[in-house]
Amino acid sequence: MARNAKNRKHNDNQTNSILREMKSAHSTNKSISTRQKVSELLPNSKINRLELVVLRRYPRRLVDSQNYTGALAAACGRDETGIVGIVLWGDQVKQVKTGDIIRIEEGWCRSRNGELVVSTGKNGRLSVIDR
Repeated sequence: MARNAKNRKHNDNQTNSILREMKSAHSTNKSISTRQKVSELLPNSKINRLELVVLRRYPRRLVDSQNYTGALAAACGRDETGIVGIVLWGDQVKQVKTGDIIRIEEGWCRSRNGELVVSTGKNGRLSVIDR
């Protein structure tokens, strides 16, 4: 009988510890969504948060179209699961260099010529995490 009570107490403490960890992890990470991986990307879908190492940034070019006028550059990046193309707009062209680790939040993913391409679009954010 004493053994069962001891096991129950141990299990209760273990459950309380797990719940406490879950609550503290949940409250501290409210603003940060879970990181997506390149292997999870789907064409014509939104990106919540994607972190990439920039393998190469191609030369800037100027675009004058109906939807956008300004600087544009292509790049490619990778994470541990694959490689993806990146479109850089405006100030992002000067901000991002080869070798940077970047985070794209609230962006989009498209398929172009059978390859996946990601960008911040109009409403997303790009930040350089590390150089």
